[in-house]
Amino acid sequence: MDVITDWLQQHAGKVILLVIVMAIAMIATKVVVRVTNEVLGRASIPNASIFANILRVIIWAAAITIVLQPVFGVNPTTILAALGVGGVAISLGMQDTIANIISGFGLMLGKVIQPGDLVRIQGTTGMVKDITWRQTVILERGGNQMVIPNSVLNTSSLEKLTQASEGYVPVPFTVAAGSDLKEVERRALDVVDKATEGMRLENVPTLVKFTGFTPYGITAEVQVYARFDVFPSTAADAAARALAGADFIEQHAAAGAIAATMR
Repeated sequence: MDVITDWLQQHAGKVILLVIVMAIAMIATKVVVRVTNEVLGRASIPNASIFANILRVIIWAAAITIVLQPVFGVNPTTILAALGVGGVAISLGMQDTIANIISGFGLMLGKVIQPGDLVRIQGTTGMVKDITWRQTVILERGGNQMVIPNSVLNTSSLEKLTQASEGYVPVPFTVAAGSDLKEVERRALDVVDKATEGMRLENVPTLVKFTGFTPYGITAEVQVYARFDVFPSTAADAAARALAGADFIEQHAAAGAIAATMR
């Protein structure tokens, strides 16, 4: 205890300086990140963790540089010189990381994508959850997360989707020839909307489209638009079950389809 007490008395100034600088760095990080997010929001620049992470690194690097000489007795210029000598080797070893960082900034500042966008890339469809300093995280409908390096995303073809096109669920059916199509449409919408309540996009109405003719009658489909947190198959199942009990469905067509499937 005496040794610790003596050490603290001898280095009290250094300890106090270290604590003060670290505390200021913590406060500055929170304030700067919050202000930056507000500024980016007002400027219509997407908010992602890549900006916050870069700012944190800069602030803490400055804080460490300030305390190196007075607290640890290390000359910052010595470290900077060493970094300069090893800069080439570091840059060669971090080519992929540097490419990902630059690509991430390009994607964000160019407003190519932003958190919340629905995209399809390399066979993966989902919502952009975050863009970090190294990768973009895509959240799929099932809850799986696809992690794609920013440099790959920046050089690959990317399809941005609307909520309606991504959640489109067609449910085909057939009605008897000579049916009142307006009445069929009204009743189909009524039963399907009730069955899929809570599964559909609120701002996109369910549609009924009549698509052609067969020996069994007039072909049609109900077009349901599922929310992102609902599996398309779940919405299709609910719609099909509701339509199956409707008396305007041509039962001979359904029986023929089942027989063809069994053969």
